[in-house]
Amino acid sequence: MTPTASARAVRTATMNDVPGVARVLGRAFQGDPFFRWFFPDENLRMAQTTRACALMAGFGYVPSGYTTVVERREDSARGPVVRGAALWAPPGASSEGFAVMLRSLPHWIHLVGLSRLPEIARYTAELRAAAPDEPHWYLSMLGTDPVARGTGVGAHLLRAGLARADADGVPVHLETMNSANLGYYERYGFRVVRAINDPRAPSAYCMVRPAAS
Repeated sequence: MTPTASARAVRTATMNDVPGVARVLGRAFQGDPFFRWFFPDENLRMAQTTRACALMAGFGYVPSGYTTVVERREDSARGPVVRGAALWAPPGASSEGFAVMLRSLPHWIHLVGLSRLPEIARYTAELRAAAPDEPHWYLSMLGTDPVARGTGVGAHLLRAGLARADADGVPVHLETMNSANLGYYERYGFRVVRAINDPRAPSAYCMVRPAAS
């Protein structure tokens, strides 16, 4: 059966979904400019990106209860497979906060090396400084397994998150390091509010979708 078969609705991820979420996001983002900078070794990047996504999901976003997934049943002999995932943080919350980073720090040191932590921390601080001051939903990552691209999985996830933000009456904030994504998000009402051009790291485009009127 094709990846378009037997789609299930967007649902909240559980800790049992962390491997599937990490696999999907690792496959989706291994070529992203951020992860090319984060993990320069092309031969190791897929495994390292997947591991990084597992740390983000497993220590922060999934326990917070705001990670969403879309599954597809592609084989009658197997259960549904996660084909898309989105990591969200609600207004006033941070799934990448100090307590989360402290618990996961030994894993990050093992993954990227102690010497790189200062430059990574500096870059992520620049990104956080660009977030809106007002309450907002934050979309950290949204990715679709390459085998399911073009089937509407990503749009399904994004629309579900935007509907939740609209119900709360607040804007949505995200960053993308891939300029090719700008047009996609602009179709959903996002606009670039700040560009970060740090010669030591990937350019980043900070985007906001205003609250629904």
